[in-house]
Amino acid sequence: MKLLYTFLVSVTFFSALKAQEIQDGLRFSMDEITGTARFRAMSGAFGAVGGDLSAINVNPAGSAIFNASQGAITLSNLDVDNDAVFFGTATNDSENSFDLNQLGTVFVFNETGGSSDWTRLALAFNYETTANFDNQIFIAGTNTNNSIDNYFLSFADGVPLDLLSLREGESIDDLFQFLGETEGFGAQQAFLGFQSFVIDPLNPDNPDNSLYVSNVGSGPVFQEYSFISSGYNGKFTANFAAAYKDMLYLGLNLNFHSIDYSQTTFLFEEATNPDSFINQIGFENHLRSDGDGFSFQLGAIAKVNEYVRVGASYESPTWYDIRDRLVQSVRTLRTEGENQILENISPNIVNFFPEYSLRTPGKLTGSLALLFGQRGLLSFDYSYKDYSDMEFSPENDPFFRQQNQAIDQLLTDASAYKIGGEYRMGGLSLRGGYRYEDSPYKDGETLGELDAFSLGVGYNFGIFNIDAAFERAERDAKRPLFTTGLTDTANMNITNTNVVLTLGMKF
Repeated sequence: MKLLYTFLVSVTFFSALKAQEIQDGLRFSMDEITGTARFRAMSGAFGAVGGDLSAINVNPAGSAIFNASQGAITLSNLDVDNDAVFFGTATNDSENSFDLNQLGTVFVFNETGGSSDWTRLALAFNYETTANFDNQIFIAGTNTNNSIDNYFLSFADGVPLDLLSLREGESIDDLFQFLGETEGFGAQQAFLGFQSFVIDPLNPDNPDNSLYVSNVGSGPVFQEYSFISSGYNGKFTANFAAAYKDMLYLGLNLNFHSIDYSQTTFLFEEATNPDSFINQIGFENHLRSDGDGFSFQLGAIAKVNEYVRVGASYESPTWYDIRDRLVQSVRTLRTEGENQILENISPNIVNFFPEYSLRTPGKLTGSLALLFGQRGLLSFDYSYKDYSDMEFSPENDPFFRQQNQAIDQLLTDASAYKIGGEYRMGGLSLRGGYRYEDSPYKDGETLGELDAFSLGVGYNFGIFNIDAAFERAERDAKRPLFTTGLTDTANMNITNTNVVLTLGMKF
């Protein structure tokens, strides 16, 4: 019976955080340009170029372009700058982090006897941090529309007062855990609001009362919202590729993914209305997610002639299994007569939710490269991904059906365009690129279009090569503080700046 209760908890939890779950799904579904400095300096436009360990993430046939075995290691520095405007108040926060972004090697076996049309075989093994989740956001302003009380009220209405009241000898932890096991996440939220005095029953003398009112006075409230996240999405790739007559290159990737994600949000609210019974509210949520997944890629590159290459690749969906756990607390300051009373409701309970599955959308990429001998190259990639294909499961669960319907309603297909160039002067290479991506949302505003440019330089010493790159990406977004009750949004401008250094060696 307890297993059934745990399942019910998970259903209530995910229903309550529906829009947030779509955002989480996108976090694990969207592409970032990561990997070697040469790859990033050209904005990832490598689908028909190959010859780079990160290029196999676009087209697995690219490893067969290598003439010799080699390895590479990449370090990166990510700076995330978040500007927000909330009810006319502008704020800024940022996060800076270092990362061992890429480590890999490719083994090249050339056919030298002339007895086979298959002239080269390549085996590559590469690890990349495909997404760095280190981030900080700070939003503040005087909200004239909404208080956090509406979050708790939205869960409390319909919940009997008797369920939220402590029995003799019962602790906060005891009742919070009991509600989670028997009634679900929504009842736990109602309990937090009631025990912290944010809300009160309309009829306190009736244990069957299921209507609640706010103790926050009417009028504007000052709010501060902090978001801190950390973690990564990592991918280990086993790559196999072969060259046919040095004219056609075919490749396969087997990708093994891992997720480690941590997120803490804290909302501080101060009611300046002297008639408010509650003066201050602090609401903290700490979410931890981990998971693993699998995907595969197929690709081909063809030499049209000495100067032109074309490429095509398919990336399958990634099938993830994800596990979530959550810790919550509420602190309030209220006025009773001439006294101010601090209430701290911090259940020492971790909500563990059953493992669920996420299928990300697949991707198709077409590529064109123009090569100018030893002088350099120009390349172009076009990718297509339909984010409405993202899906949570099990599909026969009522919540997940609702979730997937919301994905169909909110998300759409998106195109990405990448162009990159390289100019060589002996051992020195100068590089640049540009990238544009559509919004995955139908409204184009929840998460806007992305614009990015990149620059880079490299030097080939023969056995060793060293490369550096700079990339700047920018997009706008509308971020809700919560997805239930307090759904007011902040207008945001998000700027990511990357500095990347790669050391490569032939062997």
